[in-house]
Amino acid sequence: MSITRDIAQSWRAHRRVVRRHMSRGKSEAFIFTFLFVFMILAFVSLYPRAARIALENPETPLAPQLLALAMGLLASLPFWYLLAAVAKVLAKMLGGHGTWYGARLALFWSLVATSPVVLLQGLTVGILGIGPQSTAAGVAALATFAVFWLLAMIEVNGNVENAA
Repeated sequence: MSITRDIAQSWRAHRRVVRRHMSRGKSEAFIFTFLFVFMILAFVSLYPRAARIALENPETPLAPQLLALAMGLLASLPFWYLLAAVAKVLAKMLGGHGTWYGARLALFWSLVATSPVVLLQGLTVGILGIGPQSTAAGVAALATFAVFWLLAMIEVNGNVENAA
């Protein structure tokens, strides 16, 4: 399946998509692609805010802002791997039977699956600016990610009875 179809299906049956990705066999390149796709989409979601800032403050040009955003996203790569490792350790403490690979897949795919809400939040900030609407969109993005990640971690660590 294409990644866009997988994203759409994740909104209906997230665990099924994670299960299908787990059944493909281990491929670090495959799951790194998920993280890379999320980084690209996160960059795209940050563009409207940078454009708004450049429009409101001509002394803050767009190009340097975009370069800083891109470098910041690239610098966050180790954080995502560390977060997956922490999640794996916590899952193990709670009785999970997943692998390090599964923890990375769960996190990276959950980031990608959340991308429609992340893009919406970026548009909200770019069009309306910082305010209650952008805060609500940010909370929705964070809540969606948390639910998707929890469901994915349950899937890669065995069913609920085994994880408890």
